[in-house]
Amino acid sequence: MSTVGGRTRVGKYELGRTLGEGTFAKVKFARNVDTQETVAIKILDKEKVLRHKMIGQIKREISTMKLIKHPNVIHMYEVMASKTKIYIVMELVTGGELFDKIASRGKLKEDEARKYFQQLIDAVDYCHSRGVYHRDLKPENLLLDSRGVLKVSDFGLSALHQQVREDGLLHTTCGTPNYVAPEVISNKGYDGAKADLWSCGVVLFVLMAGYLPFEDTNLVSLYKKISKADFSCPAWFSTSAKKFIKKILEPNPQKRITISEVIENEWFKKGYQPLSFEPVEVDLDDVNDIFNESGEPANLVVERREERPSLMNAFELISTSQGLNLSTLFEKQMGLVKRETRFASRLPANEILSKIEEAAMPFGFKAKKNNYKMKLQGENPGRKGQLAIATEVFEVAPSLFMVELRKSNGDTLEYHKFYSNISNGLKDIIWKAPQDDKSGTSH
Repeated sequence: MSTVGGRTRVGKYELGRTLGEGTFAKVKFARNVDTQETVAIKILDKEKVLRHKMIGQIKREISTMKLIKHPNVIHMYEVMASKTKIYIVMELVTGGELFDKIASRGKLKEDEARKYFQQLIDAVDYCHSRGVYHRDLKPENLLLDSRGVLKVSDFGLSALHQQVREDGLLHTTCGTPNYVAPEVISNKGYDGAKADLWSCGVVLFVLMAGYLPFEDTNLVSLYKKISKADFSCPAWFSTSAKKFIKKILEPNPQKRITISEVIENEWFKKGYQPLSFEPVEVDLDDVNDIFNESGEPANLVVERREERPSLMNAFELISTSQGLNLSTLFEKQMGLVKRETRFASRLPANEILSKIEEAAMPFGFKAKKNNYKMKLQGENPGRKGQLAIATEVFEVAPSLFMVELRKSNGDTLEYHKFYSNISNGLKDIIWKAPQDDKSGTSH
């Protein structure tokens, strides 16, 4: 497959900017060149997957994900593989995170919070009925589409490195601590459905309160609060909402309300309209092809790239300001903490990267360049491992570039400190629009 206009092509998809990345995967913006439809592509590293003996599990997860077609769950279209990577093509959602609404407004009114909670429960209930548990429901997994409809992302995929043991329970502590059920923390095995519902309860509390029910800078103290369900509802919650939330945030999973009881609850039922949608026929040929017995897919795709900065079209440029980044909302007590920084520059792409490398060197960062991308790796072990920053330069128009710095490993607050340290050295490369001094830098 060839590269078009400075882009990487995989099969019929043209890859664009990175929307987020984790240990096992990267998510990239992409366009189907035949239909011009925009999608998100999750790219898994085959070597890592094999090293962690995850092939069987990934096949199960992907097959299940393909079978889940629900209006409130991000849809998976197809799966492809190259010699080194697995590509999962998914629906692209452009309305940002649900929690961006709280960041801008503080909290939601009860009726609005209930509307989103109903959509969340619909999605979770549907997936549970198909034996799929999320196990990591948290702010950045709750997205909104352009019409404001809630979409749960990473259903099934978030649990790639978890296993159900012979006792039928899950045994991996995962997820963002503040959202995790007490039985998950206690490490004695847990029921995926009950644990997911607890996380939904925390989400509902945050939507209505504007802050977390369980918060502590000390992890041990935080776990104690969670295990005792040590929280109190703010005065503005209605009496029925308080009672309802207490039934969900019940530390004993045996006594906790079930999803079917949630749906029957008076507070929940207000204005509730169960979804009716047609089940669609789905084939798993592409999944079976990728994970066939020989271990080598019959139809490998090839990833090819051209040596020049990626072009960024108007839609992608607009989407960068619509909360498409998969950033965490509640990290420490900083309110909204972003994991990336963007600015515009009129300098040549090579020069931009050299200047960033130069500014980062005094702070002990080593740079590794690859085309118009650069990885900065910190030497010091940070709070969450060594800090690593991915840098990429995009061509927006002739001689105008957008530069993106994104934390790819380590602690978000350490990333912020790093950026403020090097920003002095970047002053001469950041372009400021004539009438708008602020347009040079982004969040």
